Amino acid sequence: MKNSDKTIFYTDPSTGYLVSLALSDKCTLTPEQIAEKDVPDKITYKILDTATVPTNYDFRDAWTYTDSKFGIDITKAREIHKNNIRYARTLKFAELDIEFQKAQETSADTSAIVDKKNALRNAPADNAIDAATDVAGLKAQWNTSLLGTSPYT
Repeated sequence: MKNSDKTIFYTDPSTGYLVSLALSDKCTLTPEQIAEKDVPDKITYKILDTATVPTNYDFRDAWTYTDSKFGIDITKAREIHKNNIRYARTLKFAELDIEFQKAQETSADTSAIVDKKNALRNAPADNAIDAATDVAGLKAQWNTSLLGTSPYT
């Protein structure tokens, strides 16, 4: 079996993140030798068939591996989702700032712009995010009319 057919996984004790070490066929070491060299001392690791690793990376930093299967830490996934919202709204805030300035220059009503900005500010605190129990529920909470295209498509 080639090295590229294997991936080493361990949980980083300082972050709690599942770390993966992809292997190369160019490496002359065995997966076990690589793990002994690259995995921190006294940390348990698994060498898995690459084909068993999830291919959807939307919530990669929330992956877990227990009982011989991959899962998602929903608490971490919620934070990833909120960070995605924060990133998306940054661009929207800039657009709305320009609209606001243009409206002020013409003495136009700015209340709709202010409402949109408030909705963007409040988006990461949406109760539906905390109520989501799985990744599908989180993805469903992406408000495309407010935030634009979902990062999950």
